[in-house]
Amino acid sequence: MTNKSITFQEIPETSPDTPLLDSVQQPADMRGFSEVELQVLADELREFLLYSVGQTGGHFASGLGVVELTAALHYVFDTPEDRLIWDVGHQAYPHKILTGRRDQMATIRKLSGLSGFPKRTESPYDTFGVGHSSTSISAALGMALAARQQNSDRRAVAVIGDGAMTAGMAFEALNHAGHNDANLLVVLNDNDMSISKNVGGLSQYLARIWAGKPYTLMREGSKKVLSQLPHALELARRTEEHVKGMVAPGTMFEELGFNYIGPIDGHDLHALVSVLKDLRTLKGPQLLHVITQKGKGFEPAEKDPIKYHAIAAKKTASAPEKTTPATPKVKYSAVFGRWLCDTAEQDGRLEGITPAMCEGSDMIEFSQRFPDRYHDVGIAEQHAVTLGAGMACEGAKPVVAVYSTFLQRAYGQLIHDVAIQDLDMLFALDRAGLVGEDGPTHAGVFDHSYLRLVPNLVVMAPSDENELYRMLSTGYQYRGPALVRYPRGTGPGAEIDPSAELLEIGKARQIRSGEKIAILAFGSMLAPATVAAEELNATLIDMRFVKPLDRALVLALCEHHELLVTIEENVVMGGAGSGVNELLMAENQRIAVLNLGLPDQFIEHGTHAQLLESCGLDNAGVLRSIRNKLDQIK
Repeated sequence: MTNKSITFQEIPETSPDTPLLDSVQQPADMRGFSEVELQVLADELREFLLYSVGQTGGHFASGLGVVELTAALHYVFDTPEDRLIWDVGHQAYPHKILTGRRDQMATIRKLSGLSGFPKRTESPYDTFGVGHSSTSISAALGMALAARQQNSDRRAVAVIGDGAMTAGMAFEALNHAGHNDANLLVVLNDNDMSISKNVGGLSQYLARIWAGKPYTLMREGSKKVLSQLPHALELARRTEEHVKGMVAPGTMFEELGFNYIGPIDGHDLHALVSVLKDLRTLKGPQLLHVITQKGKGFEPAEKDPIKYHAIAAKKTASAPEKTTPATPKVKYSAVFGRWLCDTAEQDGRLEGITPAMCEGSDMIEFSQRFPDRYHDVGIAEQHAVTLGAGMACEGAKPVVAVYSTFLQRAYGQLIHDVAIQDLDMLFALDRAGLVGEDGPTHAGVFDHSYLRLVPNLVVMAPSDENELYRMLSTGYQYRGPALVRYPRGTGPGAEIDPSAELLEIGKARQIRSGEKIAILAFGSMLAPATVAAEELNATLIDMRFVKPLDRALVLALCEHHELLVTIEENVVMGGAGSGVNELLMAENQRIAVLNLGLPDQFIEHGTHAQLLESCGLDNAGVLRSIRNKLDQIK
């Protein structure tokens, strides 16, 4: 498998014959293998990974790229006693297979099945739960410092990608680690050649020397001898740094206090095992730079790792093709991408900003057509927000496209740098609500709650594709900070009218009139609310705005109804329904209220429909809850 890349058609339909892999139930089972056997194991692991993800779908290219690295780490280190922390976790499927979960891989990202990310409650080998980027070095450093306090020789290893290394949090941790001189190994998995292309015989030879004991002993001994001669010690340090800098890009890490090793070929098992064995014995902060190929062993992913970052389950001959509708629905993210280009054509002040979410937020066309106004800041949400704030101060019209769950990282900047200054910015908040198989780390289920309490901020939630387009235009023209939060995937299929009028800020729309019950739906929940309203002959309102609420309409509804029902795909606590409750209390309105939303718990992974059903937010669940409430107030 390591010498040949396969095509999509060659992905095994049945579980491949993997005798060595079959014998590994935990990493200890592989530590007696020879390096030749370890290479065979890695080949079998890649083949099984291709098969299993082909059957289930899921994150794909990242895992293929770290097969050899994963095998080498578990081979050299005494996991789980030694702590292995994966950054983000997209690449952790090989790790799961080698740590006793091979037989469960068919359940990955399914309801009640394996998580798509490392998860502490799932396995002792998952030493830190992840899902957001750039946390591994901080977590590993914390574990290393705890081990030092406990007088333990337990090791801590963080595996972080070159993309995740763009985040400020990673550098904060690197700086702190160098200052504390902790026994920490950071493995920089460079799978995009974004840091260095200098991988060859010389660099690998020097990496082995730098990680070896003779060099390390000479290095530490020289420090002791020269410690009485500060100028000579500094000269020696600078000389070493410049020599390394001529053949490797490690100067920055050396300045931060790390012993830099690399770059080495991350698919060369012999080199990986040799260097890791030496690094495991070294004291202080170490950084190993490995070069890998994302999608290794799978030809389409090697050529286009972004497209094959994650895949759907492979269709087999026995799996009938779904009939394609005459007019395929458009994803909400595609509506945003279209709006962004349409608006940029009309207004030269528009600046598009994303924290490494170009493809996910559908900004590809914008980046190609308006490259001078496209700003991908890397995985740096805080910087993205304050960058936009600086632009807004100078008369530009920044649009920040970010996932709901990732904006949580820039909450301080949203308040301090944008809202307090009442700056003219638009936020396009994708993946709002439950996101299905990616689970709680990626779910955007808190934004109603954490956004509506921020002064000066307008918050909108569209119920269909045309509403999204209108809200983006409304928020862009609004003088001040505005935010539109919208779901993952497709909507009901509404036709987009780019010429539609802007919305009046804070005004809802009435969908139907009814008796006794008024249902106030926010965003995506208009669909199940419509079913309930028709069944119960209830008044139905598309609230449109989470903030400001349509105060006049809510109070008018109280005069002619016995029950107000709020429904949102957000946690109930502090959500939009809580805002309605606060309004009613402030106006001394005595009316029965039912707040429907997500419970006070993290919702695990599964399909979006399954999760809505489990939370009582599907059609049947909403009807059942309203009828139960009616029985209580009779």
